[in-house]
Amino acid sequence: MKNKPNCNPQHALISCYGRRKITRISMKYFKWLFSAAMLVSSFPGLANDYEVVDIDSKVLGEQRQYQVLLPEDYFTTSQNYPVIYRLDGADNIPLMKEVLGRLKDADAAPDVIIVAIENTDRLRDMYPTVNQDRNGPVGIGGGAKKFLAFIEQELIPDVEERYRTHSTRLISGASAAGVFSLYAMQQRPGLFDAHIAYSPAVWWNAGAMVERTEKWLFSGPSESAYVYMNMGNEGLPMRPYYDKLLTSFSTHVTPHLNIVVNEYPGVSHGLTSTAGIFNAYQSFFMSKAFPREKITADMQVIDDYYRRLGEQWGIDPTPPENVVRELGYYFDWQKKPHLAMKLFKHNMSHHTENPDAIAGVAYGYEGQDKLREALTYAKKALAVATEDIPYYDYFVENVERLENKMKGTKKAN
Repeated sequence: MKNKPNCNPQHALISCYGRRKITRISMKYFKWLFSAAMLVSSFPGLANDYEVVDIDSKVLGEQRQYQVLLPEDYFTTSQNYPVIYRLDGADNIPLMKEVLGRLKDADAAPDVIIVAIENTDRLRDMYPTVNQDRNGPVGIGGGAKKFLAFIEQELIPDVEERYRTHSTRLISGASAAGVFSLYAMQQRPGLFDAHIAYSPAVWWNAGAMVERTEKWLFSGPSESAYVYMNMGNEGLPMRPYYDKLLTSFSTHVTPHLNIVVNEYPGVSHGLTSTAGIFNAYQSFFMSKAFPREKITADMQVIDDYYRRLGEQWGIDPTPPENVVRELGYYFDWQKKPHLAMKLFKHNMSHHTENPDAIAGVAYGYEGQDKLREALTYAKKALAVATEDIPYYDYFVENVERLENKMKGTKKAN
């Protein structure tokens, strides 16, 4: 029987699950998310203290404030981090910290910087048009263009000057702020990579944002963007306008838009951000675990995947050693030894001095009953392994086992 290393967390094999766009979330899991928002974070990944920054905005003619939550290891690394711009202020940070911490621990999202933008006049800033609909406050709104200019010309440059940021940016908001997220995508394509709109209040001004979105989609947007939207148990006046918005997106299909939509019939308007936060970020961020179903005989698909992940996360694009090796083990178990060997060798090509990667090739050759080649690579793995590796004995014992196996084979012949 072939042996695999007894790995410590640094070398551990991780299961590879493909990214899925989940369209529904169980109420049991929703209850967990809601409870998580009430707890003090016990997960690593993001720090506990916020940094508060004031800006004297020339664009808005007023002082504005934003609060920043940095990754826990921010001051011990030189890494640059993706930034999530969360509208409606720091009250949203605790839940974001919990969910993003869970995703990070599962290698399903990177460390991020959270920037929470505080409000001064919310309805003025979030809506691009002045409301004339009697279902809401008439004569209010219309400041979104100026607020977006503030974000682009003053806020983002300030954040990127103060902190080590990566080029990946997300904007997130609920209700009126959800409308602003959609507006930002249309008004300034490419400014953000992801636009999250929890229960966007598209009824405002008799559905003006729906009409605007229809025209924008008809024009054929050319910038790539990710859009997440959800809706709870909304009735009138919201629901008809939202349904019309969904119809617009489904009618004007464009390859540049990646749209994820969730429905939560039993969830109230004020809880849709809590219900949707997991799917919103899990569906956007690429997972470090390469999806098994995308494996082909062409190993370039792996390199392309991690190149894109590196661009999104702001990290080294080299395919992780333990992930690719685990794929090799998986396809060996699936009785596909030639594909497994391709994976083992491809892994070693990226990690030439890694004893685990080399031992994977030995494992692959043993699976093909090529004991001489297996022993050669087992010896190479032992030669580069250091005795401080907790499972160093494995490399020693693997060589001895293969030597004995070869002797037994010779005797049998």
